[in-house]
Amino acid sequence: MAMTRPGENPRGVALSTELDDPEAIPYFLWDDPMSNRELRQALTSASAPEKARLLAKILREARDTDVWKYTSPAEVARAWPTLTLHLGRRRAFWEFLLRAWAGQGRIDFEPAR
Repeated sequence: MAMTRPGENPRGVALSTELDDPEAIPYFLWDDPMSNRELRQALTSASAPEKARLLAKILREARDTDVWKYTSPAEVARAWPTLTLHLGRRRAFWEFLLRAWAGQGRIDFEPAR
């Protein structure tokens, strides 16, 4: 069995924490490798379902502080109804943050009931 190097996934794709490097493949896209450039392009031009899938993947897999390199709290709040089913155990964390920011008047957020 071939061994992988640190920062490389079993498919042989080098993952990176360099989220400002357009050609780097973000660590949280281990199962769906694409460069930062491709990810940012998809977030602006993909179909609504694909954009929701990618945004949910970022919220689910990336470190919370890294999420904001790709989106904003207001965008997450607007997309919340389409994201909730794709967040798994991270849903409660993000809902807590969005509620707190809404309580502070930073964003408009009404969670689905």
